[in-house]
Amino acid sequence: MRRLILLPTMFGLVACSEQTERTYTVGELVADEALLSSIVTKCRNNPGVLGDTPNCKNAESADGKLRLQRMRQSLGG
Repeated sequence: MRRLILLPTMFGLVACSEQTERTYTVGELVADEALLSSIVTKCRNNPGVLGDTPNCKNAESADGKLRLQRMRQSLGG
């Protein structure tokens, strides 16, 4: 009897829980510069709350990687 009450309650709590944002990899962000730009903008506008999130860390890494690629191309490398 307890299980009959416990299971629906647990499913209800899971269904009502806050949806988490998808975490993007560095490669995905390098490939989609518009997405990268939007994430970097959000992170830089609210670094106290978002600064340590996986998406912000990956976005900063992807941004640095793209900057290095552009510098290499501009130098002919």
